Amino acid sequence: MLVDHHCHLDFPDFASELDQIVARAREAGVGTMVTISTRIRQFDKVLAVAERFENVYCSVGTHPHNAHEELDIPLERIVELTRHPKVVAVGEAGLDYHYKHSTPEAQAEGFRRHIAAARETGLPLEIHTREADDDTIAILEDEHAKGAFPAVLHCFTGGRKLAMRALELGLYVSFSGVITFKNSDALREIAGDVPLDRLLVETDAPFLAPTPFRGSRNEPSYVARTAAALAAVKGVSNDEIARATTDNFFRLYAKAKRPAAAASGSAAA
Repeated sequence: MLVDHHCHLDFPDFASELDQIVARAREAGVGTMVTISTRIRQFDKVLAVAERFENVYCSVGTHPHNAHEELDIPLERIVELTRHPKVVAVGEAGLDYHYKHSTPEAQAEGFRRHIAAARETGLPLEIHTREADDDTIAILEDEHAKGAFPAVLHCFTGGRKLAMRALELGLYVSFSGVITFKNSDALREIAGDVPLDRLLVETDAPFLAPTPFRGSRNEPSYVARTAAALAAVKGVSNDEIARATTDNFFRLYAKAKRPAAAASGSAAA
């Protein structure tokens, strides 16, 4: 099986056919999905999707674009919301200097608060970082010195320095459909150097559909395309990349329950 650990099933793009989207994912061998929170104040919508489907989990957190809107939400509230059995991760949170919808200061404050939540709960933090490699490294190093925390660099598009330093700090690195794009040679080179036991795959749906669907709406079933591209980069079979990334997911997202088929050792290409 495969896991799409980062998608946005609560987004309006999927509202009219959510059942079909989840069914297509299952047919493509995607046994587990995590739908990701971007605003804590809209967490109920995310949780409703996770509660609707047995194989869908969710996170709780504030996207860096929205950091300035939710700085009044205390750490204790985030931790409280993680206690729901369907919540298996914190975030997404981090730094995004491409659009700067929130100030760098607001993003950093939110990022650190989510790191603290991950440290306190033991749930992995889904880190969003874009065009902010140096500041991301600085915050990760500073916070790691206060105590380790589980985390993944989601939809990685940064530079080699960030990827390697994150690995040194014990983080995982996840790749999306961007790795299939023609102009992503540098990203594929970085992926080739990430150890097999630290890799994850995702869609970030409805965004970033992989080739040959680039430009159209993405969906969790397409994670198989990303996994196949990653297998080619690593020089392993599709079955091996499926097994590795699925095992990595359940190691990192320890609160999620492995489906019976996956527990028995089956894999999908």
